Amino acid sequence: MPGLAKKTTFWAKTGIFCLLLGFIAYTLKHQVVDWSALGRQLRHTTWTSPYALTLLVLVPLNWTLEALKWQWLARRVAPLSFSEALGGVLAGLSLGMALPGLGDTAGRVLSIRGTTGNGSEETPNRAGAVGAAMVSGGMQFYVAVVVGAVAWAVHLAKTPVRNTPGGQALLALLVVLSAAGVVLNFYRNRFVDWSVRWPKIGRYNAYWAIIGHYSHADMAVTFGLALLRNVTFSAQLFAAFRLYGITLQPLDLAAGVGVIFLVKTVTPAFNWLSDLGVREAAALWVLAPYALPAPLLLTATLTLWIVNILLPVGVGLLVISQGVIKKS
Repeated sequence: MPGLAKKTTFWAKTGIFCLLLGFIAYTLKHQVVDWSALGRQLRHTTWTSPYALTLLVLVPLNWTLEALKWQWLARRVAPLSFSEALGGVLAGLSLGMALPGLGDTAGRVLSIRGTTGNGSEETPNRAGAVGAAMVSGGMQFYVAVVVGAVAWAVHLAKTPVRNTPGGQALLALLVVLSAAGVVLNFYRNRFVDWSVRWPKIGRYNAYWAIIGHYSHADMAVTFGLALLRNVTFSAQLFAAFRLYGITLQPLDLAAGVGVIFLVKTVTPAFNWLSDLGVREAAALWVLAPYALPAPLLLTATLTLWIVNILLPVGVGLLVISQGVIKKS
């Protein structure tokens, strides 16, 4: 059975990746693509414009907010300095390029030098650190759903072709999930207590027991930092589109950006290439009703990926190689 599960997972991931590539190829094939327009736009792009500066200046703010969120949550396991938290986040980003879903958590866990509670200076509470990383990622996911619900509602109002029963059903689902997150927050302690009673679930209790150690104020601060980060990288993508001459009305473009990040968040990625493919495919699908030039959309999302992911990954590799994060 384990072998079958691995094969199923492998082929499912491969299938998703092929679908992404197929959708991008289909869009380019069925759209009158003028690659010379991209060349002209690149030649006329002003790299000292406010949009370019916004795109670049917000990179450190984006990862500073993520580091502050990790520092805030990790303090229930072990106090971290800001530099340690930032090092853990960037190291996790780098490791996540090779191991999506695992590398990010591993980098953060390695930033925990010692701990309180069940750990010690010799044996840090790695399980608690994993739980804190789960809360961090889970909150960012939840914020993407909440913001995505608002963005999708605006998108439906602005694009009648998408305002179908299916589109309305998706909006209802997003609203329900947003409300469910609020309810779960108030009943998370009961969930931890309840999970202990079930052996198959309770064996993971060591990882999510940390959830019960956070107060409502802790969760509110975490939500606020996650929301600020969402606004930050959304502003970056908005600026990238404007930089390459996408001149949609501000509200239409802002709603499209919110939906793009919603799609990117809920779609699984199993390596850096599929992560990039999700971004590109999401931009093409979300903004399809506006008949915008596909090359410009692809270039804008690629530019954001380079400045917001690839460059910080380089910094993260330096963090790892220089031993800023030390194993306990």
